[in-house]
Amino acid sequence: MINSIYRLVSPRVISVKYEDIGFNEKIIVKPEYMALCHADQRYYQGNRDKAVLRRKLPMALCHECCAKVVYDPSGQFNVGDLVVTIPNVPTKNSEIVLENYRRSSKFLSSGHDGFMREYISINKEQLVKVCDGVPEEIAAITEFVSVACHAVNRFNISAHRRRDRIAVFGDGSLSYTLCCVLKKLLPSSEVIVFGKDQSKLGLFTFADERYFIDNIPEDMTFDHAFECVGNQASANAINDIIRYIRPQGNLMLMGVSELPVPVNTRDVLEKGMTLVGCSRSGREDFLTATSVMSDEDVQNRLSVIITVFGEVKSVKDIHSAFNMDVNNPFKTVFKWGM
Repeated sequence: MINSIYRLVSPRVISVKYEDIGFNEKIIVKPEYMALCHADQRYYQGNRDKAVLRRKLPMALCHECCAKVVYDPSGQFNVGDLVVTIPNVPTKNSEIVLENYRRSSKFLSSGHDGFMREYISINKEQLVKVCDGVPEEIAAITEFVSVACHAVNRFNISAHRRRDRIAVFGDGSLSYTLCCVLKKLLPSSEVIVFGKDQSKLGLFTFADERYFIDNIPEDMTFDHAFECVGNQASANAINDIIRYIRPQGNLMLMGVSELPVPVNTRDVLEKGMTLVGCSRSGREDFLTATSVMSDEDVQNRLSVIITVFGEVKSVKDIHSAFNMDVNNPFKTVFKWGM
């Protein structure tokens, strides 16, 4: 079967590559909805180091996708089942337990073709069935939700048991999604959000407390914190966390910064803090995410940060979706009609 792959060959330039995919032991799915993330935009706009672009392009973008099964020789799924596709392709054997931290693992849409294809031939381990009742446009961001689930899972393993108050620094898509997951998985904990944008912070209606980062009460305290700011602004967020966190608290680092960030290590040492880096996710996190997203309250909350572009039917539409996403403060989702 001839398959079309829509690849970014250079910034803002997309071409179609054709390949033959056979009906073998792999499952074939057809993408239904996809979502864009900041990493996709950085490649599309050319906002990565030129050496990185030369090394990774050409490449199909998008690692957030839900799809329908069209062929399954394993019998694990029925034709027509709605599934989410896992972009992390782990090695089978490694001393590193979590596949998203193995150097040998492949991540689709980061040096390997992502899901902007007519059909996807994929291993059954990279598919998770979507729970009944979850709308397709919400299922499309399952990978994004799984990243938050992964961070909470690592937090549960590494943090001490006093979890009365958990801080989340940031008011974007990641912090919003993380708060949704925290309220579902740690319902007895208070979630306190710190941000700088009034309209964004106003969306966190389900959080227990909300504060502007330039107006934090002097007597503020919390047991643990998640940093979802990224870039150079993460320096202030990290050091604010270090200032207000209680001794031996966990600081979960989730924001991505291209440049080194200064950290007040003196107070980290004095407070006996634990800093934990969290990136991407694995199959177990996807299973958690699909379970979390089966909750109608979670679906309603996630729908607040989703803007549906419409249907992508041409390369021109791909460009239009990326251009719309530039001005979207949260998540852009589109129906894949190619």
